[in-house]
Parts: sequence; C-alpha cells; structure tokens
Amino acid sequence: MATARLGGKLRRLRRERHLTQAQMAAELGLSASYLNLLEHNQRPVTVPVLIKLAQRFAVDMESFNGDDDARLQSDLMEAFADPLFDTHEITSAELKELVALSPSIGQAMLTLYQAFRSGNRPKGADASPDDDSIVDMPAGIPSEEVSDFLQQRGNYFHVLELAAESLWADHGLSLGTLYQDLIKVLAERYAVDVVVLPAAAMGGALREYKPLMRRLGLSELLPISSRAFQLAHQLALLGWHKELELATARGKFTSEEGNLLARVALANYFAGAVMMPYQRFLEAATETRYDLSILEHRFGASFEQVCHRLTTLHRPGAEGLAFHLIRVDIAGNISKRFSASGIPIARFGAACPRWNVYDAFATPGMLRIQVSQMPTGEKFFCVARTISPAGRPAARSVFGQRVSRLSIGLGCALSEARRLVYSDGVALDDPQIVTPIGVNCRICERPDCADRATPSMRLKLTIDEDRRGLSAYSAMG
Repeated sequence: MATARLGGKLRRLRRERHLTQAQMAAELGLSASYLNLLEHNQRPVTVPVLIKLAQRFAVDMESFNGDDDARLQSDLMEAFADPLFDTHEITSAELKELVALSPSIGQAMLTLYQAFRSGNRPKGADASPDDDSIVDMPAGIPSEEVSDFLQQRGNYFHVLELAAESLWADHGLSLGTLYQDLIKVLAERYAVDVVVLPAAAMGGALREYKPLMRRLGLSELLPISSRAFQLAHQLALLGWHKELELATARGKFTSEEGNLLARVALANYFAGAVMMPYQRFLEAATETRYDLSILEHRFGASFEQVCHRLTTLHRPGAEGLAFHLIRVDIAGNISKRFSASGIPIARFGAACPRWNVYDAFATPGMLRIQVSQMPTGEKFFCVARTISPAGRPAARSVFGQRVSRLSIGLGCALSEARRLVYSDGVALDDPQIVTPIGVNCRICERPDCADRATPSMRLKLTIDEDRRGLSAYSAMG
C-alpha cells in the first residue's frame, strides 16, 4: 500500500467532491503541486496520505485497494478480446486510463458484455410483444455478482468467523465428534431432527430441510465430511440469518437471485469456519506447511473444503498465505474462482490450457505441481488435483459408467512457495521448470505457444501459407 500508484482514484475523489487541487491539497496538508504529482502517478499515494483522506473525507480505505483496478482492467481486457471487437484495436493503455478515471463505466461495460454472452438482449420500444427472441435483460448475472462480491471483500467475513466461534464456545464442540455435536445442537437449540435418507427418497437432493416437520434430510451419498458441512450450513440459515444479512448488505446485488445466492455462499463460508475454526486451522496450516492431506484428516474435511478454507485466512494480524483458487470441469468451465495471490483468472470462458489445473485430469487423484509465469513476469507456485464431487454417483449409460470429476487449483506467489511443503526438492530458481502461462489465448501475447487455440488480439496475425508454426496461429509478429 505504501508504494501504491492510485492517482486516478485520488483525482476521481476530488472531482466527486467538486474541489480544486488547491482546496484538496490544503485539506490534506500538501502543496497543490505535490497533489498534482500524486494524481498523475508521478508520486505514490502513501499510507499517511490515505489516513488523512480517511479522516478528512470519510473515505473507506478499501476503496483505495489497487488490486480492484488491476482486476477490473484484466476483466475488461478479456471482454474486449472477444472477436466482436477485433476491428476496434482497443489497447491495454486505454483500458488502464478508463479504469483509473471511470471505473463505474468499466463495470457497466462488463455487465453489458455478460448480458450479451448470456444471450439476452434489451427489449426495445419498437419490439413486438409477441417476439419471444426479445427478452428483458437482467441487471447482472447472479453468479458473477457473488463472485465479484467475495473477491472485493477478500473472501473474509469477520462477523461469520465470530459466529462460528460462538457456536463452538456455547456448545463445547469437538473436532472428533463434530458431526454428532452438530446433530445435537440442531435438536436441542432448534428442535430439528436429522435423518439420513436413501438417495432415491431424496429426489436428487443432497440436503433438504422441511420447516413444518422440523426435519433435515441428508442423502446417504454424502460422506461424513459433507454431512457435517451441510449440518453447519443449515445452522447458519436457522440461527445466524441476521449475520448473513449483515455480511451481504454491501453486496449491491441487482436481483433477488443474487441475494439468495450470496446467502448460500456465506452459509457455506460459515460451515467451513465451523468445521475448521480460524485460529486452530491457521496454526495447523502453518505448522504442517500447508500440507493439504494432513489438514484433511485432522479436521475431517474434504480436499476442496480445505483448499477453500485456506483462501479465507485474512484476519487482520493473523493472516495466512495469500492463495488463489480455481475450480474447473473437464470442458474447461470455471465454476469457482478467487485470487488473493494476484494471478488473473479468466472471467469469460476457459483459462489458459497450460495451467496445471487442467493437467490434473490426466492423472486423477494425483497432486500436480507447477511453477508458472504470466506474460507480465509474475511467477506463481500452484498445486492441483482432481476431485469427485460429493454426492454424485457414476452416471450410467449404454456404454457403461462415467465418473464425474472436477479439478481444484490452489496457488500462491512464487516468493511464498517455500512456506509450502510441496516446494521441498523443487529448484524454484531453475528457469527450466517454469511454465509460461496466460489468462486465456485471446489476450495472451506469447507468439510461440504450441497450445494456442485462437489468435491473440494483442498480436498481429501474419499467416504464411508456406510455413507451419507450433500451432495454426503461432506465426505472429
């Protein structure tokens, strides 16, 4: 933060308050010339300046998070990589300037692009009411809004951490008997009976609460770790709905579906906090050097639950490593993403095929390790492994059974890799082990990638019919 270049945000703040540079400089105890340098990123906006902004103008320090601008710029670059915009030659410098001066316009562009990708179009005044191809455009895609909300909040919710800790303190929970303890809490505190039912009786559901019967049904297909998670999730909905509402209050969701999806996500957060209490889990993660297998067994959690919990360790003064997390299916669809490490994750479509999260499908159940480097130079240390989602039986077909699998990728900045047990024996400074990656093909500027699937909007495509490169689009200049 001390060296953050946040001139655009400072300039925008001044203009919103209709102040001249001289007026704001006087309020901050600076010279007008120095403020001018700050606004044009010729000097860093330092912590003392940020503190004065907070005191004099009631500015939320989170609004000066430089990561938000970098993430928005990356998302816009990915959106404008769509072939729809090929003739417009939009540059990264132009997008950077747009984000610095008008981030709300940038966010609006993303919302419009998301609606376009979802196949929805605005209903025009001259549209026929019988034209079913014209539909009302949603204000936003709920899943994207929730993903953005979690990212903006750093995937840490102190009120829910405190709620989970109070549950432990009030009921004397124990890791060894957590499943039974949670059943007891539901029975004694909320008069709810828990029953494990045959899969056929659940009608495809894994958890179903019937409030009139005060009965919570769990599918027999769920392993113990998932059953405990679902019990804690239900407890969140029954006993901590006010905390859930408080945590989602700043989400600014544009639909009721967004609000409900956010509540589900935060009830899941609470469940993870109950299964893996913050301080105990942080100490265990540090002690074991983030050994995922040990953490799974020690806390009775699944691989995915442990990985997800590691991304939430951002309590001020008691932080864990800054991880990123990505979950994909075998077709490349991203169903979960969060980045505290700084790595940009594709927002529209699949990510770079060179990420080890995709390689993991070739070796089901085996942990894959990768040292990767983005085109901008940042390096990351990543592990990945496939999982079989809880409660999903093998699908039957005429030709036999297929196993449903997802892949989880977890990583951190390479500078932090030695804090992970998985870096032992790895020559992290050896350039030969580094895998060049990108966000996706359309915005990647690597000209010699054998895995390139589409041309890059950032490179001129030069086709030579007498020469075949590593890929159909690798002959670029």
